Amino acid sequence: MGLAEFFEGIGNGELPSPPIGTLMDFIPIEWSAGMFIFQGTPDSRHYNPLGSVHGGYAATLLDSCMGCAIHTQLKKGQGYTTLDL
Repeated sequence: MGLAEFFEGIGNGELPSPPIGTLMDFIPIEWSAGMFIFQGTPDSRHYNPLGSVHGGYAATLLDSCMGCAIHTQLKKGQGYTTLDL
């Protein structure tokens, strides 16, 4: 399975979403080499004590977009991690 098929399988529900996607309720909707877009729907589970969506929700989406965009550029067997947003 190629990278495009892998992400398409997650996006269209044929493959399971990674656990973080399930926890945060977001899915991949568009990607190309070096670019990745997720769609998410925060709900009350993601609220902070002030009653608005916690900044960690946005940070998690950004981190996932960055990581997956990098992932689209990797050769087989290469890995990555993020340290900053």
